[in-house]
Amino acid sequence: MKTIVPVVATVVLALAVPASATPRHHKRHTKAAVAAQPQIACTVVGCMSVPRGCHPEMGYTPDGTPTGFDVVVCPNYTLYGNHR
Repeated sequence: MKTIVPVVATVVLALAVPASATPRHHKRHTKAAVAAQPQIACTVVGCMSVPRGCHPEMGYTPDGTPTGFDVVVCPNYTLYGNHR
């Protein structure tokens, strides 16, 4: 009986310790290119994605009052309203 107790204790410790004590090797992931999320503009005609090269801005009425809707501003033109 005196030799069984140390053997059983050793086996139990051998099974329990390596699971928590061994260092885990995690794969290192390289930083992958993340696809850019398209911008959304909520205009007077509905919410839609903004074309590439354009950006949303706050829309205004011709007298300068904010409309609460977005306007899509591109380099040479504006879509769906007026901007400042």
